[in-house]
Amino acid sequence: MPDGREEFNVDIVERLADVDQSDWESCAGEDNPFVSYDFLKSLEDSGSVAIRTGWDPRHILIRDSLGQLLACMPLYLKTHSQGEYVFDWDWATVFERAGGRYYPKLLCAVPFTPVTGARLLLCPGLPATLRLRLRRQLMRTVAGLANRAHLSSAHVNFVLEDDINELSEEGFLHRTGLQYHWQNDDYRTYDDFLAALSSRKRKALKKERLQAVDGGAVTIIRLTGPDITERHWDAMYAFYCDTGERKWGQAYLNREFFRLIGERMADKIVLVIAMRGGDIIAGALNFVGKDALYGRYWGCSQDVRFLHFELCYHQAIEAAIELGLKRVEAGAQGEHKIARGYLPTLTHSGHLITDPGFRSAVATFLEQERKAVLNQQKELMKESPYRQDR
Repeated sequence: MPDGREEFNVDIVERLADVDQSDWESCAGEDNPFVSYDFLKSLEDSGSVAIRTGWDPRHILIRDSLGQLLACMPLYLKTHSQGEYVFDWDWATVFERAGGRYYPKLLCAVPFTPVTGARLLLCPGLPATLRLRLRRQLMRTVAGLANRAHLSSAHVNFVLEDDINELSEEGFLHRTGLQYHWQNDDYRTYDDFLAALSSRKRKALKKERLQAVDGGAVTIIRLTGPDITERHWDAMYAFYCDTGERKWGQAYLNREFFRLIGERMADKIVLVIAMRGGDIIAGALNFVGKDALYGRYWGCSQDVRFLHFELCYHQAIEAAIELGLKRVEAGAQGEHKIARGYLPTLTHSGHLITDPGFRSAVATFLEQERKAVLNQQKELMKESPYRQDR
């Protein structure tokens, strides 16, 4: 085991296929499915992530002198800002109007996935001093790549709160945002969760759930593992495309990606399906982590009142309780989630701006934005559906 005194060997790889899966997984761990080898490689193998889609992999690997992988980071050279969910389009516009070139830029993130998680991935069991050195080496490697290539910026999106201070020390500017997360307060059943709500909110959600099944005409099931068939993936992909084209103007992921995650990660997936008779009319795709259920994609072929809320929020809560998970993260945006028990939660990202003048302007903006986000969170918390005496 390295003792913290040796030098590191830093490599940049352009395909995850060039990394041994067991090496990557030893650093990625099991907490978050989105930094897993299977998820990230499925994005690359399917062609959803590639040079032609504007996501050019530049993954960082740090090894010791014996070749053991000590740390790694998913990194991409981006030619646009689509699929990131930490929006910097205005920054790009301002910089380019001033004569700069904003793209390409570097991005450490999980493509198309606004989920907080580890981005500085370290081999477990290392001494604390060595862990700190490795983390700083990862950050300095990103900064060095950006500076040597004369890029406008490098970004690390949806980082753990514990990591943002270290990123700040390395020159990354701190940005905050809001998402809506549900917390499991040791509930044994969904009814236990309902009991934590005010009487008015509790009655409203019960009524909402009854309407979502359309008088019993709609049946809702949750599937995982081998119970998810190609028929289900065909339907889910169609739903995803329909929703994506309406929200983003295009679908980021292709059918092959869904096939691959179904083949490689089915045991980490909860697929919620709504049936009318023998027809699949709606679906919601969730991934299972060590402590959380992550809601990702939803879509439908028939409009049923409250069906979206049922599949994406109520069913996710039920599944999390059954699986003993601590929380549900239901994706980006959506103040309507508050009434369903999902409360505003801060997210964090780090941004390295290489141009001094532009950096100063962005820093001023982010300072003001952080204050506004905190005030927004405070105001939104007043809409909490939970009883005041809980």
